[in-house]
Amino acid sequence: MEHDHHHHHDAAAFPTGTDGLDEARATGVVELADGSAFQLTMASVAKRIGKDTVRMLAYNGSIPGPTLRVPEGARVSVEVTNRGDLANTVHWHGLRLDNRYDGTHETQAAIPVGGSFTYEVEFPDPGIYWYHPHVREDYGQELGLYGAIIVVPREEGYWPPAHRELALTLDDIRIEDGAVAPFSPDETTFAAMGRFGNVLLVGGETDRRLDAEAGEVIRFYLVNTANTRVFRVGFTGARMKLVGGDSGRYERETLVEAVVLAPSERAVVDVLFGEPGTAVLEHRTPERTYAIAGVEVSAGPASPLAAAFETLRANPEWAGERDRLDGWVAAAPDKTLAFLAEMDLGAPDGAEGYACPMHPEVASAEEGRCPKCGMKLLPVSVAGVGAAHARHDHAADGIEWEDDMVEVNRLTTPANTRWMLVDRETGAVNDEIDWRFRVGDRVKIRLVNEMDSDHPMQHPFHVHGAGRFLVLTRDGVPEANLVWKDTVLVRTGETVDLLLDVTNPGRWMAHCHIAEHHESGMMLSFVVDPA
Repeated sequence: MEHDHHHHHDAAAFPTGTDGLDEARATGVVELADGSAFQLTMASVAKRIGKDTVRMLAYNGSIPGPTLRVPEGARVSVEVTNRGDLANTVHWHGLRLDNRYDGTHETQAAIPVGGSFTYEVEFPDPGIYWYHPHVREDYGQELGLYGAIIVVPREEGYWPPAHRELALTLDDIRIEDGAVAPFSPDETTFAAMGRFGNVLLVGGETDRRLDAEAGEVIRFYLVNTANTRVFRVGFTGARMKLVGGDSGRYERETLVEAVVLAPSERAVVDVLFGEPGTAVLEHRTPERTYAIAGVEVSAGPASPLAAAFETLRANPEWAGERDRLDGWVAAAPDKTLAFLAEMDLGAPDGAEGYACPMHPEVASAEEGRCPKCGMKLLPVSVAGVGAAHARHDHAADGIEWEDDMVEVNRLTTPANTRWMLVDRETGAVNDEIDWRFRVGDRVKIRLVNEMDSDHPMQHPFHVHGAGRFLVLTRDGVPEANLVWKDTVLVRTGETVDLLLDVTNPGRWMAHCHIAEHHESGMMLSFVVDPA
């Protein structure tokens, strides 16, 4: 009965009580110079989320963990001590560093509870990065193990002028009955769509309050640390300029209404608060708008930077890069990866036909697929159609913004929901894939998010520090504004071509950054040989 083990787990294996725990403290900023040594400790804290106080996990007592500010080109020694509740690692997301310190099961033994490990972390590229666990990521990240890293550019004037800078994490958490919704210690749950939270958090807070002066330009480093939720954020009462992404600055600065960030993606935006009053940071989906943080804008007097804000710069390092890309756009891919799901939730006795859990009005006497979203029809008693309400048609923009099938999703585990990366050339799946590159290679990878899947949905695809990549095309349309990336959102049914610039030797991972998909096997490893 191998399928049945998930019904018998002891949910209490992960502690949930808050007695005797220190309260989570405010997140600080730590300035680190080249050659610095830093201590980072994972441990349980009591954290107030709305009206509830819940047990969470923190780095150095805060959620998010400390924001690290380091100069471009620095190397820092970080001693990590694990006082959490399971053996773990720290992954330095987006950093091109020595493979030994990538913080995955491929590169190190997990740090046992009570143990320590010292990472030598390098910061070769300016921009915004972050750190998080890479063992049971679905659990540790949900419980608060994440923190931002700002790499300060060596080049003066790399970013446009701003009065100050602030890192903000965008997250959600699922609170049920006054506690974080339970986890199985044996396996990942919510494997189908990922664990959507029902409380949104900015910088770890449900009601984040900021201050600004009229005329002030604040640079926000935004990081999506959620398990699965895609954020689309913008300000009312302020203007926003997109200047940077995952790893450095864009080819061209652009004024934008909002930015879309999938799990682990980052954006660097300069925001001009023009008038006194209240500006609101909003998360905007096709169905609704959430106010997630407020900025009280006082009458001043900020020194004027409005003219600099209006100037949209083209950044010179991209001119040569753009010229080199034409041949790559036309070339056949070196590798093609398909994204697929296989679901088998079983047919309970007496099932009265089949229905789509996303679109309950779509019903059938037989198994099949929903014509609206492509999802596999489920037995009616599983789909929960009787209790279903009308849901939106998420297929229009290729993103599931909410969990429209929470109870079905909760039942999905790697035993009944298999997320797959399939190498279209060899047929190899997930960890069977065996790619080999060499330092100095440029590799064109095609990502195909198949509609012929039991659950078509978006996937943020992340490549570890072997290099960084450019998005070449989406559905054949060349990318209009280039930026170096380590994560790309591939929407439902979309095909994305990217060009991986291979720079660092070692064994590296690539995976879907929906934590539950990653934990359900949606990952591969590849080897980079020295030049």
